[in-house]
Amino acid sequence: MEFREGLTFDDVLLVPKYSDITSRTQTDLGTQLSRNISLNVPFVSANMDTVTESSMAVAMARFGGIGIIHRFLTISEQSHEVLKVKRSGSVMIENPYSVGADRPVSEAKEIAENHGISGLLVTDSGKLVGIVTGRDLAFADGGGKVADIMTRDVVTARPGVSLDEAKKILHEHRIEKLPLVDESGAIQGLVTRKDITNNTDYPHATKDKKGRPLVGAAVGVKGDFMERSESLLEAGADVLVVDIAHGHSENAISTIKNIKKAFPSCELIAGNVATAKGAEDLIGAGVDAVKVGVGSGSICITRVITGSGVPQLTAVIDCAKVGRDSGVPIISDGGTRTSGDATKALAAGASSVMVGSMLGGTDESPGTVLTKNGKRFKVYRGMASLAASIGRKSKETGSISLDDDLNDYVAEGVEAMVPYKGSVA
Repeated sequence: MEFREGLTFDDVLLVPKYSDITSRTQTDLGTQLSRNISLNVPFVSANMDTVTESSMAVAMARFGGIGIIHRFLTISEQSHEVLKVKRSGSVMIENPYSVGADRPVSEAKEIAENHGISGLLVTDSGKLVGIVTGRDLAFADGGGKVADIMTRDVVTARPGVSLDEAKKILHEHRIEKLPLVDESGAIQGLVTRKDITNNTDYPHATKDKKGRPLVGAAVGVKGDFMERSESLLEAGADVLVVDIAHGHSENAISTIKNIKKAFPSCELIAGNVATAKGAEDLIGAGVDAVKVGVGSGSICITRVITGSGVPQLTAVIDCAKVGRDSGVPIISDGGTRTSGDATKALAAGASSVMVGSMLGGTDESPGTVLTKNGKRFKVYRGMASLAASIGRKSKETGSISLDDDLNDYVAEGVEAMVPYKGSVA
């Protein structure tokens, strides 16, 4: 057995050196998430069910990072979360939600509620005939027809209208939504005041080529992962993350090859690994970035249960050398308990840092705020914890049997309460 020294973030400090930076505005925190995706800040929110769904992913993208939607949802639910992120900040919504003029108001209310939107375009035979706003729906009788409550005189613009022109029309007519229709009256898109405002308010946001927020989504290595990958890419996911506790395995490598073969242009991250050889093998299989970290998470007990793992700083240093030689970015995942730990990970060679517990108690993380002894908390748990494992099975099968043998679950994570922190901003 070979023995060597390993370092955690707590074992080291960065030596302060001369700086010629006189203002924070001079600093450029831009980095590569993967071969072909760049970020404006080096932060990624973890694909955990108590950390990243659409709200967190939207916030991360607005401030220059990216969120990875966790995979412990049904395929349609996870794809819907991706779609919500994409629709939250596009300069032009390409396929705006609509409802038929002859449909009951209750159906319009249901569509608006399910998709978290404030209004709907109204169509008849595929042509725009009206618009219903949140105010229209709020006080309407659910049994009536949409045509009875819609605004018929809709201000529109042609596809290709400039952002400045759209802004001018919205202001001039004091409206919130500007449908884009062609000569025949068919809907080609939608520009909203909120999207234009977001464009101005978040100048460092990370966006795709269409101006929509960047978002990633996680997949596993068993069962429906190919179907899930296809659905997520169709919904607009910019990057997929093959995520399992032990990424240096035949399962992970086989999954990477299958996804890359079926979707060659898909940007793919995989992990987690903790050794140079692990990073080398994943890169050889075709990944565009490697996620590094085994057992270092604040609620992870892999090292206790399995006796395996590598101190995080050492793991990052070893894997980063392989990444540099191959031109593949490394993501440090786990062990980042303070902002200083993130700085150390970047100094050690990581291109970005995945964070979980630091974001776990924010407004944007899934779950409700709980009060205990006058203090507020949110639940945060490892994705290999017993609660997460049982929850995952219930999502996959639609139910959980009380007859299930709990010995089938080997927990490598725990559930904890983290202090409520307010907005992720």
